[in-house]
Amino acid sequence: MSAERPNAVSLAYEDPEFMDSDAARPLRIVAEYLGPLERFRRAGVHDTVVFFGSARLTADGPLGRYYADARELARLITLWSKGLPANSHRYVVCSGGGGGIMEAANRGASDAGGLTIGLNISLPREQRPNPYITRRLSFEFHYFFMRKLWFAHLARALIVFPGGFGTLDEMMEILTLAQTRKLERATPVLLYGSQYWSEIINFQALVRHQVISPEDLALFQYVDSPQAALQTLQNALEGDVPPDERTPGFAHSHCGGGDRG
Repeated sequence: MSAERPNAVSLAYEDPEFMDSDAARPLRIVAEYLGPLERFRRAGVHDTVVFFGSARLTADGPLGRYYADARELARLITLWSKGLPANSHRYVVCSGGGGGIMEAANRGASDAGGLTIGLNISLPREQRPNPYITRRLSFEFHYFFMRKLWFAHLARALIVFPGGFGTLDEMMEILTLAQTRKLERATPVLLYGSQYWSEIINFQALVRHQVISPEDLALFQYVDSPQAALQTLQNALEGDVPPDERTPGFAHSHCGGGDRG
């Protein structure tokens, strides 16, 4: 006679009410780390080039040229990546998974026949996974901070197209990590559209008011065409150490007493 669990007894992780409760929040947070980790490992994704930019920007809107440029740049990066001698997938185009610039980036990588990642976030409006993301690399996050961790964790470079609050938040997070030297490796940040970014953020004023240092201006570069952006990216990543057999290739943080990740 086989032993069976009494009907009144259930495993905690099989209890939907418990898993949706406040008490189980740490488990949900850990799941948003371990789930993507395993899927990236299975797909052989080692690192990424992250595209940020507005979800509201459309191909036929007033800033439509940026959609076309993001698509073309993602295509060029993917073609370059596919030509690299490596056993794992390097410099995979990654976006926030939604529309606008995110869609353009995933679409361009798809045009080139490469893998492309979408780190989507559950929002009441305007954020739905776009159809150009590689199916097995389409992720849905509940927690903004876990989504942002995965943006930073694998990024070898960041390309920031025109955007609003979300784009500014994501960009400043990476710039802050770089400024405070919390990342053990340099992460090039390219601001795409010098006219837009010079109008939106007066970095020189921040220096003049002495709230950032003059050398902090070297943490990013302006680019204005897909070809120039690709060349800048290739120059910045020249000599980047090829991956070993371990995937993914995390960006670890500096913490004084050794590398604790």
